[in-house]
Amino acid sequence: MSIATASAAVAAERTVSIVLVHGAFVDGSGWKDTYDILSKAGYEVLVVQQPTISLRDDVAETERVIARARHPVILVGHSYGGMVITEAGDNPKVRSLVYLAAYAPDVGESVSSLSEAPVPPGEHKGPLVTEGNYLFVERDKFPSSFAAGVDPATTRFMAAAQLPFGLQAVQTKVERVAWKTKPTYYMVTMEDHIIPPSLLRTMAKRSGAKVTEIKSSHAVMLAHPREVAAFIRSADTSATD
Repeated sequence: MSIATASAAVAAERTVSIVLVHGAFVDGSGWKDTYDILSKAGYEVLVVQQPTISLRDDVAETERVIARARHPVILVGHSYGGMVITEAGDNPKVRSLVYLAAYAPDVGESVSSLSEAPVPPGEHKGPLVTEGNYLFVERDKFPSSFAAGVDPATTRFMAAAQLPFGLQAVQTKVERVAWKTKPTYYMVTMEDHIIPPSLLRTMAKRSGAKVTEIKSSHAVMLAHPREVAAFIRSADTSATD
């Protein structure tokens, strides 16, 4: 019985791997629900734990994880993670890109330059503070601005446990742009208070991505993990069910 069960599990494994890249201020633990759903669906799922201090180091760490994947890769980035996958997605092992409330820069753009766009009435930028060479979200505003709709006990802890976002990562310009050559998927978070939805839509449109919009705060993988997992699966053109 155990041999038969093991054989069935192997047979059910998908022919692509999924690599998840988190954004600024948080770590890879925010992917847990999405990871669980995708793993149960038969995917090999790998989670990058990049330090978000230097864009170049974060790209290198992501490429290291891509190299570990058993199959061609669907590369997923949330928020600042979009900067990372834009460059790391140039890796020939990457089959497609999925942006979730994420920056999708063109050559010569940075988080800093993209954030200079004016914010339309009714939209918001993140309430950020600078401490030395790092950025943080204002702790008391983190739950409502970053992760509205998520359990308050979780968001209070996230606010206290923020990773520093290095100014080097914020200011470094992208040199390689994978969305120009790879199939691209983009989820716009309509209630985002970190990156204005108008900017998300602009980046999604110019990338030529397949776009979906969802009523969610910035932390969409925490607020809507099932929808996020389903959207990631839509990028798997090898899927038959």
